[in-house]
Amino acid sequence: MKNSLLTIALLSGLSTATASTAIAEDLLIGGTLSLTGVQAPLDEPGFRGAQVAVKYLNDNGGLLGRQVVFSNIDGKSDPVTVGNAAVQLFDRGAELMVAPCDFDFGGPAGREAQSSGIVGISTCASDPLYSSWSLGDKQFTLSMWNTTMGATAAEYAYNEREWKTAYVVTDQFIAYTKSLSKYFVEHFDAIGGEILLEDTYTNGDNDFSAQISRLQALGQKPDVIFISSYGTDVGVIVRALREIGIDSPVIGGDAYDDPALHENLGETFGNDIYFVTHTWMGPEAGPEMPTFLQLYEEMYGVEPDTSFVATGWDTIMLMAKAVEIAGTTDGTAVAAALEENTFELLTGSLGYSDAASGHAPDKAAMLVELKGGQPVPLGWRLPANPPAP
Repeated sequence: MKNSLLTIALLSGLSTATASTAIAEDLLIGGTLSLTGVQAPLDEPGFRGAQVAVKYLNDNGGLLGRQVVFSNIDGKSDPVTVGNAAVQLFDRGAELMVAPCDFDFGGPAGREAQSSGIVGISTCASDPLYSSWSLGDKQFTLSMWNTTMGATAAEYAYNEREWKTAYVVTDQFIAYTKSLSKYFVEHFDAIGGEILLEDTYTNGDNDFSAQISRLQALGQKPDVIFISSYGTDVGVIVRALREIGIDSPVIGGDAYDDPALHENLGETFGNDIYFVTHTWMGPEAGPEMPTFLQLYEEMYGVEPDTSFVATGWDTIMLMAKAVEIAGTTDGTAVAAALEENTFELLTGSLGYSDAASGHAPDKAAMLVELKGGQPVPLGWRLPANPPAP
């Protein structure tokens, strides 16, 4: 039976303190988050949230009596660069690893952490490939898996909105975009929905005309359109649909949780769009969120505008609590602490299965609607009987 465990209490009065190198008595947490390239809209907000968490820890005595240093080498949205950066950080003495928010980009950091016997946590990789099955018994992700993300979208569409038919577009970019569609389709079909057409798209094409032709050839308007894409291409696809009068509601995953996308769609195109993500950056999300929002604004002078900020804070705080329970940064002990406890985070309650079961995250999802280009929270969702990975 897992123990219920509250996250470390939040306090105010943070000051800036991240560094690139650590002196001997410091506890070095390495990071390979991508601050440039296609992955940056997901990783860079997490980097900011992680900085707030590190400052909080140090202002309150550090961890295991040591000051915490978070050293991040830009992964540059390149898996090889990520892997090389992880090796550099372990050579410097990193005792924990923060990996990018994706299996394809984050997996190399997880593999290097495993090779070094160190716990690594991705800020928000959601493909079930990011698991102990493929990366090793000391690797975890903060995110729900796409089994939950896809099933949440399917249940909202079919059960809550009574959208019975769907057109599905899958960007062939990475494992995330492909598996998210897979689990949406599987669950939508299982609960009674009908998939009119499963279509594909190649990230970077910026041309959706062939897909539109196939959609129009169906001779039937879908009740909902599920688009699993990434980066600016989501906006390209939505605009292409709306500009020719296809007004079916659009639903997708956490890649939609991007303020640049919302601004790009604006009041004209940013309507009837729904997405499943990690939390809501407002007081409605949970009792700890208002204090975090205050701390974040004190550090950066602005309010956070995406839930990926919270994933960075939560990753550092999750590591800290597990290390505190274990009393050491030893990988085996920290992994056991993560497996054996439940943690209350800004992104919801989180528990893990054991390594033999993949370190599957037990976690709810936040559903958000885009209205006039502005996100509006619809609340937490936990799907019933999501598909197996």
